[in-house]
Amino acid sequence: MADTVRVLDQQNAPFNLTDYLAAKKAVVEAALDQSLPIARPEKIYEAMRYSLLAGGKRLRPILCLSACELCGGSEAMALPTACALEMIHTMSLIHDDLPAMDNDDYRRGKLTNHKVFGEDIAILAGDGLLAYAFEYAAAQTQGVAPQNLIQVLARLGRTVGAAGLVGGQVLDLESEGKTDVSAETLTFIHTHKTGALLETSVVAGAVLAGASQDAQAKLTLYAQRIGLAFQIVDDILDITATQAELGKTAGKDLVAQKVTYPSLWGLEESRRQARHLIDEALGALESFGEKATPLRALAEYIVERKN
Repeated sequence: MADTVRVLDQQNAPFNLTDYLAAKKAVVEAALDQSLPIARPEKIYEAMRYSLLAGGKRLRPILCLSACELCGGSEAMALPTACALEMIHTMSLIHDDLPAMDNDDYRRGKLTNHKVFGEDIAILAGDGLLAYAFEYAAAQTQGVAPQNLIQVLARLGRTVGAAGLVGGQVLDLESEGKTDVSAETLTFIHTHKTGALLETSVVAGAVLAGASQDAQAKLTLYAQRIGLAFQIVDDILDITATQAELGKTAGKDLVAQKVTYPSLWGLEESRRQARHLIDEALGALESFGEKATPLRALAEYIVERKN
């Protein structure tokens, strides 16, 4: 994918996705580092920081910041929630990598949390990050209408619970080794396990900015489409990419006997479906005009990424 999107911004310069991602990621990384200082007992904070600051694309917080700015809000308004989203995402990775779950030794190119700190501390580190995400967003958010912040906090809770991430993970575990998993069931798993947090990342940014219901509806459609496309691409990369490219164990889905989109549709059809979803996502942004250039570029990035 070309890094430069041929749409001019307000400064009459072409939008460069690489520069945009680098700038936003730097903001998020600095905020995450400051958000979680070492305290007593040191071990749990070290474990939490180990995974939270381990790198990664920071896609979810960047989507939150972008959506907030698109809807007339500021980066500062959305930054605490953006950090909370990354804390929740990091919790999900720590727990997902545990032996009782997907049992992986590497994440983001580093040993997984339980390989460094042990399973007991890894579980507690995930729990600590999940709880702190809500505390941090509630305590640090400024310049946002209280009812909008409450709406975001409630949505975060639903997203991470049995109606979202947890429910998707349960069905994912129950489907391992089965040969009769349908595309409908697989889509349910991934719209909850992966897509729900991506959707909330976008919609939360809009809500914090006080976006209209119409704008929220369009951004919800955009987010739902990129969320499912993200997982389809993940399934493709699990087959086609190396461990060095992924930063985690390649071929893990095959070993775990998981049903994936390529196993149901094949690689080419999976790529076509992902492209179709991204096109629908782009269509949902039409009425926003040039202001939505960052979100358009992020959608293209999702379908073209290599890790």
